[in-house]
Amino acid sequence: MTAGLTAIVPAAGIGSRMGAEVPKQYLQVADKTIIEHSIGVLLCHPKVVQVIVALAPHDDWFERLPVAADPRVLRVEGGAERAYSVLNALQVACADWVLVHDAARPCLCLGDLDALIATAMSCDGAILGSRVRDTMKRTDAAGNILATVEREQLWHALTPQMFPTAPLKRALEEGLALGALITDEASAMERAGFRVRMVEGRADNIKVTRPEDLSLAGLFLQQQNARQQAQPDSSFKEPS
Repeated sequence: MTAGLTAIVPAAGIGSRMGAEVPKQYLQVADKTIIEHSIGVLLCHPKVVQVIVALAPHDDWFERLPVAADPRVLRVEGGAERAYSVLNALQVACADWVLVHDAARPCLCLGDLDALIATAMSCDGAILGSRVRDTMKRTDAAGNILATVEREQLWHALTPQMFPTAPLKRALEEGLALGALITDEASAMERAGFRVRMVEGRADNIKVTRPEDLSLAGLFLQQQNARQQAQPDSSFKEPS
């Protein structure tokens, strides 16, 4: 293992809810594909020494992107579920700590990434999240409201999620072997007995899931670019 961070980007899904001809991570927003934005911000951070992208077996889109030629970017075969894709990437991770970031979250800002890294390295691991602001309801299968859920201390789980490499690998292997429900990396670590810290991040770190999310992501990226241009002394540069 080496110093620095390995970033893992699970990208084997097809995003059927988008109704597009290509997987959603290859749709264009703000002059790049979604996945290029998602990977680009990771490559901009000086602590990230490796980015591993888990791709579907017959993915022939990624290799056409300029980011695929970056020597820090490695490809592995993804699995049928997110946990298997992450586990495949962990087999070849070179760093002691890993960040796992959704391929369809193009609006991550470097300030949130800094805050996540600082917190995670002081505990068992951490994830970005945003506080629930709306009133939450629980329904039955027919859509009838059963209860109003207290939103105090309730969070939307975002990415990246950051953990020590070896413990995360063990937690995923054990959870999958027992058929546990693993919805994200934090759920595997929680199940294994680790205390995972929540780091409040920006609510505009959205996951592009539906067609209307594309225009929203484009707006957020435009706003980020305007903020960066207003701070020319930033030490972070766009990847070439």
